[in-house]
Amino acid sequence: MKLQQKIKELSSAYANEFIEVRHHLHAHPELSYQEFETSEFIQQKLKEYNIPFVIKATTGVIGLIEGKNPGSRIVALRADMDALPIKEENDVPYRSTKEGVMHACGHDVHTTCLLGAAKILSQTKDDWEGTVKLIFQPGEERNPGGASLLIKEGVLEDPIPQCIFGMHVNPQLEIGNLSFRAGKVMASADEIFITIKGKGGHAAAPHLTTDTILVTAQLIVSLQQIISRNNDPLSPSVLSITSVQGGNTTNVIPTEVKLMGTFRAMNEEWRYKAHELIKKQTKELVSAMGAEADVLIDVGYPCVFNNEELNPIARKIAEDYMGEENVSETEIRMGAEDFGFYTQKLPGCFFRLGTANKEKGISAGVHTPVFNIDERAIETGIGIMAYFGATASI
Repeated sequence: MKLQQKIKELSSAYANEFIEVRHHLHAHPELSYQEFETSEFIQQKLKEYNIPFVIKATTGVIGLIEGKNPGSRIVALRADMDALPIKEENDVPYRSTKEGVMHACGHDVHTTCLLGAAKILSQTKDDWEGTVKLIFQPGEERNPGGASLLIKEGVLEDPIPQCIFGMHVNPQLEIGNLSFRAGKVMASADEIFITIKGKGGHAAAPHLTTDTILVTAQLIVSLQQIISRNNDPLSPSVLSITSVQGGNTTNVIPTEVKLMGTFRAMNEEWRYKAHELIKKQTKELVSAMGAEADVLIDVGYPCVFNNEELNPIARKIAEDYMGEENVSETEIRMGAEDFGFYTQKLPGCFFRLGTANKEKGISAGVHTPVFNIDERAIETGIGIMAYFGATASI
């Protein structure tokens, strides 16, 4: 039997089994770097499939499946497995059993699909050549990113993958569809923390104070000019101040105001140049207005760069598996993903799995308390991950 047909038949046969796996994972979410139950569940499943594995970064599970001629081709498949601090509002039997924690970004789906692919690849290993490395990764949702920790612990060594694939749900893309994009596809993400300090005092006598609120207002407006007048307008970049905390009454100018925000970029050189501009402009503007400023930029994930040779190959494989009409181009997003750490080290392909069913009202965005999927997408996700594992190379 042709390998593609075998994978499709097995994906269909196992679809209900892995929908139940997804229900279990969804009902038992765990926050970043706390995925102990999830890790144990994955380990038990890999034992059932007779797939050897090791543990890295405390909860990460790294499996290895060898087909014929194991050294001829080495492909890594990655799934993240952490949840978000969001209270679920879905009324479903498998809703989160942990108050304030929810799989609102689809990582339960990613883990489910990779487990399904692992089972299929293990059962078909006499039908394909090479080695598949399974990466069940913790901590995608929180700095420093589980990918960076796994890389430090040697996840891309022994054996060294030639390429890596990662998948993410897309609640705006209809089920039965996949999307790909070569080159820059997601932004870097850094967190900004600024504290403005000055002499406070009575609001009726601002001339006797350093008005930290006014300084803050000037700074927020000024920081936007870093993007508009220093960045190439053809290179996407975003600087957003998302929190201002200072003062607690109407008649007192506070001695301190705290700001938080995020900086996103699609160009690594510009990214670090912007960091210096943010620090310089903050210090000098605040000083000129008689106050002081502390600036902390917590460097986060790099941009996701999909290898320009691998992605056309991956798209053709997907078109062969899904039909050309069911494969489209992924849009550029200013959201971030720690998959970018992998793409700095080896050719990577980060693609999207359609999970929407607008007729049934299933289209809520990720990171919302009502996010959910049309679970028929799981069969597609299992199949395409298995097919990439069995056939992809660069």
